[in-house]
Amino acid sequence: MSADIRPEPAVLVTGGAGYIGSHVALALLDAGYNVVVLDNLATGFASAVPSAATFRQGDIADCQLVSQIIHTHNIDSVIHLGGSLLVGESSVDPLKYFENNVGGSSRFLRAAVKAGVRHVVFSSTAAVYGETESQPVREDCPTEPINPYGTSKLIIEGVLAASSRAHDFNYSSLRYFNVAGADPSGRSGQSSSEATHLIKVACEAACGKREGVRIFGDDYDTPDGTCVRDFIHVSDLAAAHVDALERLRQHPDEDLVLNCGYGHGYSVKEVLAAVERVSGYTFPQAVDARRAGDPAALVADNGKLLRTLPWRPRYDDLDLIVAHALNWERKLAGYTFEDA
Repeated sequence: MSADIRPEPAVLVTGGAGYIGSHVALALLDAGYNVVVLDNLATGFASAVPSAATFRQGDIADCQLVSQIIHTHNIDSVIHLGGSLLVGESSVDPLKYFENNVGGSSRFLRAAVKAGVRHVVFSSTAAVYGETESQPVREDCPTEPINPYGTSKLIIEGVLAASSRAHDFNYSSLRYFNVAGADPSGRSGQSSSEATHLIKVACEAACGKREGVRIFGDDYDTPDGTCVRDFIHVSDLAAAHVDALERLRQHPDEDLVLNCGYGHGYSVKEVLAAVERVSGYTFPQAVDARRAGDPAALVADNGKLLRTLPWRPRYDDLDLIVAHALNWERKLAGYTFEDA
């Protein structure tokens, strides 16, 4: 290619070798975008990066590398998912979360904006709300996170808000609720060997990879005493990223903060019952003490998402979410994949 001919614009997906990131990369490719993935593979897998995407291994805090990638691949938009993401771990090792999620993201955003990126979609979390009395939770509810993970994400939301006023870019902060499931066609799923997500853990138990499942607290102020969460299918969440990016492109002076959930929740016990029902396998369940940083209930008010974007859920069914997650788990275990 001649030095004076630039490639078609591309989207940079940080953390694109991870669970959610790989699904976002697939959704972008399916929508016709050119995709570049940046991941240091600390928790991700090179095999999870779609073959049609360009993969660059490296760290989001490497400003020189970020700048080089943006210029080489003519990046005009970024979907930023890179960082640490375990609530429990963040309470044990908060400095790691502030170093990676705040320090690393700040350096990445500085390099990206300086290199001319015009649109940023940020992977935030419902953990920014903390123990809110209002359910379902709206975007204008107080943000009082009760764990370092949520605090680190809220800080970067503030960084984006201040920086977008000072520089020529706009952003969308997507506050994820509980993400679960796998690509319906079996192209990607959650592969971590140290997963803590409930549906992933329960599917491992249903496949014989775990002896059982621990329930962290059964004395919450909820109908059955266990935590209630809004579980969104990972492919629906990925689609929301694509729609958010297209909205930013169409409205360059607009910034967005959007909840990503279905607007209803299931308790831990209800989820475990669904996994047993779909798998046909009963596994041991044991109640442990509450886990630090876990609110009793967290359910999205997704009205703003539905009003702002053309996004509509395709997989809003607990048994279907479980079936896709279970098929992926069986695929990892060497079973023949069957489309659910």
